[in-house]
Formats: sequence, C-alpha cells, structure tokens
Amino acid sequence: MFRRMLLVGDVVAIVGAFVLTVELSRRSLALTWAAAAGVPILVVCAKLTGLYDRDETLLRKTTLDEAPKLFQLATLCALVAWLAGGLITHRPLDRHEALFLWLALAGGLLLARAASRLVALRIAPTERCLFIGDEVSAETIRSKLTGCGGVKAEVVAHLDLDKVSSWSTDGFSRERLGEIRDLTQTLDVHRAIIAPRSVDGGEMLNLVRTLKAVGVRVSVLPRLLEVVGSSVEFDDLHGVTVMGVRRFELTRSSAAFKRVFDLFGAGLGLLAVSPLLLVIAVAVKLDGGGPVFFRQWRVGRHGKRFQMLKFRTMVVDAESLKDSLRHRNEAQEGLFKIKADPRVTRVGRWLRSSALDELPQLWNIVRGEMSLVGPRPLVIDEDRRIEGWHRRRLELMPGMTGPWQILGPARVPLKEMVAIDYLYIANWSLWTDIKILLRTIPHVLGRKGL
Repeated sequence: MFRRMLLVGDVVAIVGAFVLTVELSRRSLALTWAAAAGVPILVVCAKLTGLYDRDETLLRKTTLDEAPKLFQLATLCALVAWLAGGLITHRPLDRHEALFLWLALAGGLLLARAASRLVALRIAPTERCLFIGDEVSAETIRSKLTGCGGVKAEVVAHLDLDKVSSWSTDGFSRERLGEIRDLTQTLDVHRAIIAPRSVDGGEMLNLVRTLKAVGVRVSVLPRLLEVVGSSVEFDDLHGVTVMGVRRFELTRSSAAFKRVFDLFGAGLGLLAVSPLLLVIAVAVKLDGGGPVFFRQWRVGRHGKRFQMLKFRTMVVDAESLKDSLRHRNEAQEGLFKIKADPRVTRVGRWLRSSALDELPQLWNIVRGEMSLVGPRPLVIDEDRRIEGWHRRRLELMPGMTGPWQILGPARVPLKEMVAIDYLYIANWSLWTDIKILLRTIPHVLGRKGL
C-alpha cells in the first residue's frame, strides 16, 4: 500500500512540476510527447535509489529522512531538462525556468510523499508485532509505538525467552523455531521485533530466516547502538564486517559550521520578530507589572552556567510557590511540569501555548551560550542527577530545541532525555539540525507536549 501511494504521489509531483513550469513561464512553452517518457524514467530512478523500499523495513514512516535523495533526483531531472534543449519542451529552458522546475520538483516530491504516507497510515491496518526479548525492552517499545507520528503498530504478543526454562536450555533449536513460526501464523503477526540476548550469531540468523520465510518483517534492537548511535561506518575487512565508530566530539570545522548556522539563524530570527518582541514585552509588563524577562540559571557547554532568557509567563513569586505545588507535578524523574499551573499569568498562558516565550533565547544564541539545536538546557538541580557517560551531553551547547522537544518534554523522563541528547551528539550533522528544526515547527503549531 505504501509503495503504491508513494508511486501515485511521485507521478503527481513530477507531472505537476512540469505543468507549472510551462504554464508560469513568460514564454510560450509547450511540452513535447517525449516529456511523457520522463515520468517513468524518474520513477525508475527513484526505485533504483531505494525510495520505494524503505517503508517495508521501517516501523516509523518519515519523509524528511528521504530529502537528500529527493533533492538529488530533482537536481538530476532539472539538469537533464535544461541540457536536453528542445527535447522535453519545444524550446530550451532558460536558467530561471530550470531553477523553478528544480524547486517545484523538490518541494512537490516532499509534499506529495508526505501526503501519500499520511493517507496510507490512515487506511492501512495496524501493524501487529511480536516482541522477542526482555520485559524492560518490551515496555520501552510499547511506549514508543503509542502516540508517535508516522507509526501505526502495536505489540500483540511478547515472548520473554529468559522466563521459559526450556528456551534457556535449548536455545533456538529446530523445535523452538517451529513454535515461533506457528505462533506468528496463529496471531497473524506482521513484524517481529527482536532484542538480542547473549546468543550465538548463527542462532539469531536462524531465527531471522525462520521469520522471513513466513513473510514476517523483522526489526532488531542493536544493544551497541544504544551507546554509539548510528555514527558508524561499515567496513568490509576481506569478508568480515567491522563497524568503525566516528569520533564523538565535533571537529573544529564542524563546530565552526554549526556556529555560523546558529548566528545566521538567530540573527535573521531577531530581525524578523523584533516588532513581535516589542509587542510581547509591553503585554507582559501590563499584565500585573514585574520584569519582562525571566532569567534562570542553566548548565551549558562543559558545565558552564549561564542565565537563560524567557519572557516571564508566571507571577513574580513563582519560585517560592514551587514547593507547595510539587504534589501536582506531572513530569518524571526530576523534572517539574504542571499542565494547568496556577502560577501562570493570562498573557503567559498564551505565550506558552504558542512557544513565543522562548524567543528571547535567540539572544542567548548570539551571545554564544546556546545553539538553535542541541541538548536540553537543564537547571542546576536536574543537572546534578546526571552521572557517568550521560554527562557527555555537555560536549555541545544547549539548544532552543532538540530531539527532546519533538518528543514532548513533559512525557520524557530525565534519564531517557539525557540518553537522547547523548545520541544526538554522537550522530550530529548539520542536516540533523535542519531536520529537527523542521520537525519542531509542526510540533509547536500542534501545541504538543506543552
């Protein structure tokens, strides 16, 4: 279903991009019959680059991760159309028309694929999953499958091998594999999620082959990647696969690129919203008086403390009332958050729901204390709870947004949040920052996690 919907979306996007280019051209352009051959050629190119096969292996269907390949496909198409002379259009495209075609293709493919996946997720049946592994991992997967965008799956059965004595002694024998095969067919399982324990690699391979033989998709929780993330390069050492782990900290050039990106984004943002900042400042001042800004000590890069700026959204003596409200705390493991906090002012409630109270942090970015994207800046009491390798999260400057923001900070326990921050640093790239910023926009507009 997903492949067919994506195919329809791609065809609509390609045809629409060419039609728009021709119709909006100032010259009297017209498509030739040869242009019709461009559609199947582009579809074949998308197939060869794996753009129709990802969804079968993934639990979470997302379009943004495909953006680099889609941009490459759009670039190749626009370049060929420009160099082809009068083959596709009855007269050659000029530079402006070729640029418009490229933008229309790139944007159209992204939007059409996102819409296609949204439709497919709505009409597709829920993916039935069998979890094979320990109870803790099973609970983690169950929580991740509920309430997350791009996912429509549920765990219908859990097989904990450590709790069955015969499994712990026999391992993945032929009889046990037969039992698993029969179980998947009886329960109509679509996918098996495996959390490997200390078993022989050959036994695990036999398990995967058994599941694949009856048409069950397989996902594996790799234990090593909980620490190093996906920041690995696969190295073929004459028939033996070795994973090379990239350096954890940013190189000087990468840090420079990130800083330039932050300065450009924060500077442009301050110029764009400066009138809005003035209006908000006046509204906060008129709503009960008191200071316009709320300054709070946070722990930044390398443990250096700084004062994070926000528009004040609570009454002036909010901190002194915190202890009396701890029994209403809705967050977990050290975080403090109340959905209907009585300390919030009228203007503050609107600022929080729209996330506009965070805008002064753009100045923290200009001052070099924060980044657009990074680990969540923790208050001092929260930071004291972070121990061991999780403290490597302080290798980067804290961010206005980050992977924790997309998940919803009120729903993520502190221990899980710092692990997410660690993996963000281990896998950092400029494209990762751009993806998080783009995913933050609909998250804020949908008022999730607030």
